[in-house]
Amino acid sequence: MKRFFIIILTAFIPFTALYAQKEWSLQNCIDYALANNIQVKQQQLNEQLAKINLLQSKTGLIPNLYGNASHGYNNGKTIDMYTNQFASNTVQSDNLYLSSSVTLFSGFQLLNNIKQSKIDLQTSQYDLDKMMNDISLNLATAYLQILYNIEILNNAENQLKITNQQVARTQKLVDVGTVAKGSLLTLEAQAATEDLSVVTAQNNLDLSYLILTQMLDLNTTDNFKIEIPIIQTPADSSLKTTPEQIYSFAVQSQPEIKSAELKVTSSEIGLYIARGRRSPILSLRASYGTGYSGASKRLKGINPSGLDTIGITSETPPVYVVSPGFTYEYENTPFKDQFNDNVNKSISFNLSIPVFDGWQTNTNISKAKIAIQSAEYTLQTAKNTLYKSIQQAYADATAALNKYKSSQKSVAALKESYKYAEQKFEVGLVNTTDYNDAKNKLAEAESNLLQAKYEYVFRLKVLDFYMGKPIELN
Repeated sequence: MKRFFIIILTAFIPFTALYAQKEWSLQNCIDYALANNIQVKQQQLNEQLAKINLLQSKTGLIPNLYGNASHGYNNGKTIDMYTNQFASNTVQSDNLYLSSSVTLFSGFQLLNNIKQSKIDLQTSQYDLDKMMNDISLNLATAYLQILYNIEILNNAENQLKITNQQVARTQKLVDVGTVAKGSLLTLEAQAATEDLSVVTAQNNLDLSYLILTQMLDLNTTDNFKIEIPIIQTPADSSLKTTPEQIYSFAVQSQPEIKSAELKVTSSEIGLYIARGRRSPILSLRASYGTGYSGASKRLKGINPSGLDTIGITSETPPVYVVSPGFTYEYENTPFKDQFNDNVNKSISFNLSIPVFDGWQTNTNISKAKIAIQSAEYTLQTAKNTLYKSIQQAYADATAALNKYKSSQKSVAALKESYKYAEQKFEVGLVNTTDYNDAKNKLAEAESNLLQAKYEYVFRLKVLDFYMGKPIELN
């Protein structure tokens, strides 16, 4: 499934500019969280590592190249590697060469490594999508909780306002002696109770704001306000799609299922890689090198040195046969000449046949088979969890809808009851206790209605999420 939200834009928005907004919408919160959440950034690093691993697996197909150089001195009698003669003095030597090798065949291990790395990269991307979706749902929950607490606070303030008006009216009646002071005291006690309800509602609202800002990793809740959208209660038809239908779509699109499926495929390729170690390995190697030896000499010149006797006759007196004599002068062969003369090249094919490796290959194959079974169990667990979550969300949405309908009827009835009690109270036909009782019942019913409304809206949003729809409150 495509990633739920686009975070590229907000990644370039400075923190101060975004935080200075007058009101934050749900989308602002989601975008900001996905761009700044540390866990998301860590998962993005895992995705980058998977890309690097993929690149590394691809480079395994190309030849390697190594350059080597050495410079040394030898004391004592040794055979010089370039002159192939004994040297007994201190001899300086240099050795330079390049070597390269490439694997031609290894039981398709290199190709399977590339396939596995590609799948692992896709898996890390789906894991990132899953994390982003979870954060989005959690933010939506916290956002709706603030909206609910705002309405609870408004209701509590309205109730207190009405009671304060009744207190003021009753005070006047007590002053003129038409109403007993006990009625005033009862109303003042009711006002004190409702004032406490306002304080409690405000505290709950402040706490819900704190929870949301902490989820966003903001330093403070000062000047942080959310946008209050107009939330229309969905119609009953929103639940016409069955859990089975929702699951059929979700199992094909949810990133946690895609990730689990790819992990099964990756483990299957891991089995092919393990089996590939039974195959012979054919490689091609080549090298190019040269060097220098201080023991290497070349003829510098020839100098006459008189006559040398080369023979004598048997005659009497004997006749001596002579020839001109020469002395030979040598010098060290220059580095440049040796560098060209000592070039050596090689190329070879190498075949390595695994005969026995201490049972390591068979052990790896057994482990790979177990890894496949484990991945399959993980996939089935993910599917079961998804189905249960959809079932639970559907059941919760149905229960919230039933509660919402029931609360609507209760509020409608209690409004009439309260209106009737208020009218009778104003003319002195009911006491303050009965009046407060009607008022409290209405307030409780309205609170239940709000709770059912937001619960129903959220559960529907969760079901929409499983159907691939973005989380929106408008």
